[in-house]
Amino acid sequence: MSNTHFGFKTVEEERKATMVRGVFDSVASRYDVMNDVMSGGLHRLWKAYTIAVSGAREGHQVLDIAAGTGDLTRAFAKKVGPTGTVVHTDINEAMLRTGRNRLVDEGRMLPSVLCDAEKLPFPDAHFDIVSVAFGLRNMTHKDVALQEMCRVLKPGGKLLVLEFSKVAKPLEKAYDWYSFNLLPRFGKMITGDAESYRYLAESIRMHPGQSELKAMMKTAGFGHVDVHNLTAGVVALHLGIKC
Repeated sequence: MSNTHFGFKTVEEERKATMVRGVFDSVASRYDVMNDVMSGGLHRLWKAYTIAVSGAREGHQVLDIAAGTGDLTRAFAKKVGPTGTVVHTDINEAMLRTGRNRLVDEGRMLPSVLCDAEKLPFPDAHFDIVSVAFGLRNMTHKDVALQEMCRVLKPGGKLLVLEFSKVAKPLEKAYDWYSFNLLPRFGKMITGDAESYRYLAESIRMHPGQSELKAMMKTAGFGHVDVHNLTAGVVALHLGIKC
């Protein structure tokens, strides 16, 4: 039986998805508040930049993976208009439900699909844009998920991966101190769950850095990949184009 990592722990592959699900079940109701606190509101700017780089326009078909509470889903919906479609997906039912309810409360009746990014239930060459924000690092087989994202994109389509990455060297010590000391405390105060945010800090360190993820995307079938470092590499936006 194969093993993988869950933060700094080594676990059986088949257990990881259940463990990740437990993390997001625990924090779903306070997820957005915690995002604002731990990023100082910067996550909103990172997502706005992602939308701008996407080039989404009227009539586009968009797949938002690990969409959770639906920040990017809503922003894409405004861009593609009534002639386009944005599909809101997540593997975690609690996160998907929270996002779907918020979309409905805003009067946006968009399709929400509970699905695994490693086994996307969509046809080949269907979407103009696929996005995944802060979700790829939680996937057990990132290579398989990236291949699936490539499969469902039309030729010339774009994949946008917004994810925590490798911070610039001069900031490493300060960033580590914040991540392993303050972040779990904020998690405890706001969501009642310190361990989930300790996992978050660990999962960031285990996630491929900018160059490694770029190489993975090319191996998955993306002919061109650009990397946009944001906030000194705390976050990176990888833009892949399917040729």
